[in-house]
Amino acid sequence: MINKLDEARKIINEVDSKMAELFVKRMRAAKMVYEHKKEFGLPILDQKREDAVIEKNSAMIEDDVLKGYYIDYIKNLMSISRAYQYRMQSGLKVAYSGVPGAFAHIAAERIFPGSNAVSYRDFKSAYHSVVNGEADVAVLPIENSYAGEVGQTMDLIFSGGLFINGIYELEIHQNLLGLADASVEDIKKVTSHPQALGQCHEYITLKGFETEEASNTAVAAKMVAEMKDKSLGAIASVETAQIYGLKVLEANINKSGENTTRFVVLSKVRASSAALSNSVLMFTVKNEAGSLANAIGIIGKYGYNMTALRSRPLKKHSWQYYFYIEIDGQTETDEGKKMIEELNMVCDKLKVVGAFAPHSEI
Repeated sequence: MINKLDEARKIINEVDSKMAELFVKRMRAAKMVYEHKKEFGLPILDQKREDAVIEKNSAMIEDDVLKGYYIDYIKNLMSISRAYQYRMQSGLKVAYSGVPGAFAHIAAERIFPGSNAVSYRDFKSAYHSVVNGEADVAVLPIENSYAGEVGQTMDLIFSGGLFINGIYELEIHQNLLGLADASVEDIKKVTSHPQALGQCHEYITLKGFETEEASNTAVAAKMVAEMKDKSLGAIASVETAQIYGLKVLEANINKSGENTTRFVVLSKVRASSAALSNSVLMFTVKNEAGSLANAIGIIGKYGYNMTALRSRPLKKHSWQYYFYIEIDGQTETDEGKKMIEELNMVCDKLKVVGAFAPHSEI
């Protein structure tokens, strides 16, 4: 006679057998998801999608006590799925401009953890590494809350064929770095990127430091490490200190104002995802009175809220400009297609260069 324990174990064994088969099936689907995200330059973690899955699936559990355990179970399962995808991501080549420890490098590693971040000497080289197939995606700065838009990146996007498949915000914290045996009192001169020096102007003035400009913050930190001079400090990130064996002598010295940089992820293929709810347009308008106003009016006519508008000079045409616009909403909807069709009538050149999820912090 089978007792309750034996019966329970039999049921568990049968369920475990089915679950093992389904687990393999689910993880193979996770691999397909990763391959799609790699192609389109999308990050592995999509928090909105995971939240939606939890809400939808937990609704199928009627027992309120078991529902709580089920939510823990599905969260753990998705965590395992992400870990599997991160393992596959180790082969993803992410181009950035600068040296290890530069903020672009930090952004690349936070957006694509475990990937192969590849350094390039400048924005153009990083961009074209994706065009030429050397890298899968590029991570480049497009705007800084302190210094404004990054014109080089915008020009590359306007003239090239890569798509924006994400914009991410990295809050910049500047720190005074020095040699391991140095103290703040030892520092006489600090070196960093001009923007970082400006951001920390009040602190530098208060301490009476001399300044020396560097091409970027990570190069400054590397120089301090190589010079081995206790009187020389660098202004850079905590991550940079770790890379070059320096010590943080004083943290968060850019207290005078906010400093956030927005980074774009660029890839060959344009992504289509519900999570990428905002769109980026670039266009030139005909040289006629009211052309720009007409274009902006069309965007408003179809119910799109314009969240950013930038102008940049056309390189080959003096005193002519192209425009960069961010809007709330996707352009693949019926209204969006009508808007694009009408914009084409008033624009000389129009590009839907990509989409992003607003205020994605890294």
